[in-house]
Amino acid sequence: MSKLKILFATGNQNKVKEVQKLVENDEIEILSLKDLKLDNLDVEENGKTFEDNAKIKAEFFSKHTDLPVIADDSGLVIDALNGEPGVYSARYLGETLSFKDKCKIILEKMKELKSIKDRSARFVCVACLAKNGKIILCKEGRVEGYISFELRGEKGFGYDPIFFYPQLNMTFAEMPLEEKNKISHRFKAFKSLFEEIKKLPELTREVSNS
Repeated sequence: MSKLKILFATGNQNKVKEVQKLVENDEIEILSLKDLKLDNLDVEENGKTFEDNAKIKAEFFSKHTDLPVIADDSGLVIDALNGEPGVYSARYLGETLSFKDKCKIILEKMKELKSIKDRSARFVCVACLAKNGKIILCKEGRVEGYISFELRGEKGFGYDPIFFYPQLNMTFAEMPLEEKNKISHRFKAFKSLFEEIKKLPELTREVSNS
């Protein structure tokens, strides 16, 4: 049987690798915008929620390919900062600022908070599937933790060095990708999404007929 080809509408190659890893044993092949030469297209993410932005991206890119399209929006939500950076996680404090510097600024903002319970945070991800410009389904994943007291780890990307996951006693940036993929917000959202995708007759039919 041919694999079901799905476009992942993101310019973040780290995300592409994570999601490709999730389905490496399934009958699904994840293609990037670069693979389809669509990486020159841009869409404004002006939604008020993670779901809004995921839908915007999935709908937009599904109008430029016959393939089903998945897109996600994710970010870090810090309770002590009134939910910041939230949906603005990628653009927080300016898009030209490195994530390492963003992490340092967040740590500085929270330096007076000495108790773990006052540093609670979560990563949230909403993943959506679209085809021919229409949203088919969306799934959410989240993982709870807290903001560490210092940058820790060289793995991962984004805010991973300051997101501490107490169950494993390490930040996301200290985890091997295999470990992170078992518990991350993106894993939870996409795992649920792919489970539903496999049940969709209109998609599985295309594979069996190809």
